[in-house]
Amino acid sequence: MAKSTGYKSRESDTQGYIQWSAEENQIWSELYERQAGLIQGRACQQYHDGLDYIGLSAKEIPQLPDLNKRLQQSTGWRTAEVPALINFSEFFRLLANKEFPVATFIRTREEFDYLQEPDIFHEVYGHCPLLTNPAFAHFTHTYGKLGLKASKEDRVYLARLYWFTVEFGLVNTSEGLRIFGGGILSSPGETVYSLESDKPVRAPLDPIDALRTPYRIDIMQPLYYILPDFDDLFTLAEQDIMAMVEKAKKMGLFEPLFPPKNKQVSGQN
Repeated sequence: MAKSTGYKSRESDTQGYIQWSAEENQIWSELYERQAGLIQGRACQQYHDGLDYIGLSAKEIPQLPDLNKRLQQSTGWRTAEVPALINFSEFFRLLANKEFPVATFIRTREEFDYLQEPDIFHEVYGHCPLLTNPAFAHFTHTYGKLGLKASKEDRVYLARLYWFTVEFGLVNTSEGLRIFGGGILSSPGETVYSLESDKPVRAPLDPIDALRTPYRIDIMQPLYYILPDFDDLFTLAEQDIMAMVEKAKKMGLFEPLFPPKNKQVSGQN
């Protein structure tokens, strides 16, 4: 979670609806249309299925009450309207209650290609389609419950597992390597880079390895972990993840695959 932001979430009316401006809807439309072409043959089928089910379109920013109806019908989840930034405790509390936090602002044109804060396009387009999938929904719910009870130190380890799965995960399929991480699926640059660039390392997902792997939020990822099969998310959720955290703590972190932040210019997604 970033520490500060220049964005402010829009407030909804008593029915949960937001009066988005024409410019805000236009930015959504352009982001949507650009990404819709890029995810073909790159996003996993479960994502495409979810995208169809929740009925997103390029026309305008979706209203959360409408989105909630579809999510609740499929897996019992709903979205939660939140400020531009929330702390870890609130984040885990929401996930533990099957509520996915959505900051109700959309990026400006000045940050059209890349921003560090998760805006409504990232949260809704990147993540919500997969919340209709039982394996993904169960893993995310389990993660929230574990994080809510975890110590501050353990939450940092858990954040790495979330980062390398929910945000930047790849998965093997019968059609080849595909994307399921929302941080990739909402980023045009990373959508292509994650699968087709020869720069990053791509390694089979070992949960303990993921827990031990440092990451940075402001660069193209130097490493992606590959889930053997999408339904393995359900299997992982049923394992003793906190025991894995303890083992990872004893083993220590891997050396970062990136230089210190002050020695590198941020990548543009």
